[in-house]
Amino acid sequence: MDVALCYESVLPARGGAETYIGDLSRRLSRDGHAVHLYACRWDAAALPAATHFHRLDVPSGPRFLRPWRFGAACEAAVGPRHDVSIGFDKTWGQDVLYPQGGLHAASAAHNLLKFSGPVERAFARLGKCLDPAAWSFARLEKKQYLGPKKPLIVVNSHMVRRHFEEFYGLPPEEVRVVRSAIDPMRFAAEDRLKQRSDERDRWGVGPGETVGLFVAMNYRLKGLAPLLNAYALTPNSVPNRLVVVGHPKFQRYERQARRLGIADRVVFLGHRSDPKSCYFAADYLVHPTFYDPCSLVALEALACGLPVITTRYNGASELLSPPTDGVVVSDPHDALELAAAMAKMFDRGYLREASAAARATGSRWTFEHHYQALLSVFSEVRLSKRAA
Repeated sequence: MDVALCYESVLPARGGAETYIGDLSRRLSRDGHAVHLYACRWDAAALPAATHFHRLDVPSGPRFLRPWRFGAACEAAVGPRHDVSIGFDKTWGQDVLYPQGGLHAASAAHNLLKFSGPVERAFARLGKCLDPAAWSFARLEKKQYLGPKKPLIVVNSHMVRRHFEEFYGLPPEEVRVVRSAIDPMRFAAEDRLKQRSDERDRWGVGPGETVGLFVAMNYRLKGLAPLLNAYALTPNSVPNRLVVVGHPKFQRYERQARRLGIADRVVFLGHRSDPKSCYFAADYLVHPTFYDPCSLVALEALACGLPVITTRYNGASELLSPPTDGVVVSDPHDALELAAAMAKMFDRGYLREASAAARATGSRWTFEHHYQALLSVFSEVRLSKRAA
């Protein structure tokens, strides 16, 4: 097959969709498919040598206009010449759209949930009404999915498929669910126990302490503030710590930890380009997000044998079988519910069993499963185009 991939920037070292596009490109190339990349910038060394690169102009102007310019450039450049074309973000005109970040409309609604009170939410909603980027992105999304040329839509969770029905009235049968996946071999290490010991030594954590891990760049959306509030309610009769990895700016959360009297139990590490050793050193992941179409952090934790505490706002929660391999809480702001979920992890017997179950859960859906499911979608599109 001749496959076109459209994304503004493909620098796989930055993670997220860019890493995914690199993985997908390599797998397609390995099978002999022709891979065409339409982008403004890329790291050729991180992509297959056989990739056909098509450079598009870097969009300029205000933030709310740049996606429109990139989308128009993609539509003009790609055309109908490929067997299958796929866009991953704010583009239109491709055969397949795979919004790994979910729907903008759903994300905007869920972003309001991070504010704990109705007054704060009302002011935040008003601010969005006055934000030209919010208006622009909402209109662009309608062009993507409700325009005259409707794409085949691929999403990474049933939660996101429900959002398409809720916000745009698209029936479930028009949306394919192909779950996100990670390569568990990225977390294979012969010296895992040594890495665990060395990392915990750097944190000042003893071998008998239970360690919860939080990994995120967007601390507010991923629920760090309510997590700290809940952690303050957990018992310290069993030695335990909370380790925070992600954005380098965490001072406001350090101050919150001091106000709550838990500063000695919370370790802020800032940014880690590769958090693998952090997964090895932790005992469970806690990810009280307000919106995640399907969190890769949760999948990575499961691959490392970490039980996962997350929320119903995370599409990855659909993969869990609570309480066997983790816990799903209903509301990140419910400090008592979240604290109880963390306290459950302090039971070493439960933690041992949940760790084994988490590893099994993480191994049931691999990147190869994901790739074959996506290839089936591509074949469907190619046959449809030929029939037309």
